[in-house]
Amino acid sequence: MSETTPILQFGTSRFLQAHADLFFHEGTPARAVTVVQSSGDPERARRLAHLAEGYPVRIRGISEGKTIDEERHVTSVRRTLSTAADHAEIERVMIEEAEAVVSNTGDRGFEPADADTGPVFDQAMSYPAKLYHLLAARHAAGGKPLDIFPLELINGNGDVLKARVREIAAGQGALPELIGWLDRCRWVNSLVDRIVSEPIEPAGAVAEPYALWAIEAQPNVAAPTGHPSVIVVDDLEEIERLKLHILNLGHTALVHLWQAQGGDDRLCVDKALAGELGDALLAILEDEVMPGFAVRGMEDAARDYRDTTLDRFRNPFLHHRLSDIAQNHAQKVERRIGAFLDWVRAERPDFPAPRLDAIAGRNAGAVS
Repeated sequence: MSETTPILQFGTSRFLQAHADLFFHEGTPARAVTVVQSSGDPERARRLAHLAEGYPVRIRGISEGKTIDEERHVTSVRRTLSTAADHAEIERVMIEEAEAVVSNTGDRGFEPADADTGPVFDQAMSYPAKLYHLLAARHAAGGKPLDIFPLELINGNGDVLKARVREIAAGQGALPELIGWLDRCRWVNSLVDRIVSEPIEPAGAVAEPYALWAIEAQPNVAAPTGHPSVIVVDDLEEIERLKLHILNLGHTALVHLWQAQGGDDRLCVDKALAGELGDALLAILEDEVMPGFAVRGMEDAARDYRDTTLDRFRNPFLHHRLSDIAQNHAQKVERRIGAFLDWVRAERPDFPAPRLDAIAGRNAGAVS
């Protein structure tokens, strides 16, 4: 008989291999995982067959000014299944073993599918609909409510997933007892961050040293394992602001500066940071971004995060081209730079940020 697995994970991505699954391997307590492929994608199915054999994660980059290049062997995945072929076994694991559900099904993983209105489990359903039917089966079998940790890059991901599952339940005519049970499950908002740069075949990944799984506190919720990269915080907003307005803003400002120079499509972030573009970015961060965080009472946290971010940008093993970051640049400027200016000027309307204003195409001091 296979080992009991308290973690039921939906998603097979290299991000999960080098993030949550690595933490479950290294954490206290170590947690055994059943990985479920929900997409039916043949390429991912090939990877699935190798995960339970154990796989390498290579950590390469800069941490506190030191070069890191090491390999870890991950054995947290004990069983692999597919919704396309193993629904009955997945349902059994949900009913008999699961204590927590983890998912990373892509940014569009919560979007409705036509099949979601069907009365029984269907491979064509979206992840929230598949999850609803599995949770309904657990409820019908007398199972306890459990913790649900979506890791999709969606603001308020726990709240969004809960709302979608409740919507599906209502459409299915679920009885009040089941609705109440779903509400007693803990739908947890999380923010995750790690650059996982490339796969290792047939399973495994190369990742940077930095990693974060921030969990928003709520009653009766604990981190699924103890690990230095897994933290519980009262409010995710501070971490979200740091990531969006330092790391993401830094990438977008660097792209703007690069484009203004008629940039080389082959230029990567680490090389850009070592030249004139890097000097210009450092000036923006020091003269405009750090003072903006100071206005919001976050200067110390911002300076620490900036230093960590610059280590990440200087990673010589990560071939992160500015031409790739430049995709959807206009939208990124507004979300990362325009939103930063709005956030700071909501507190201090006359806050000076001439270089960020120029990148955002705004008149100095204007609030949109």
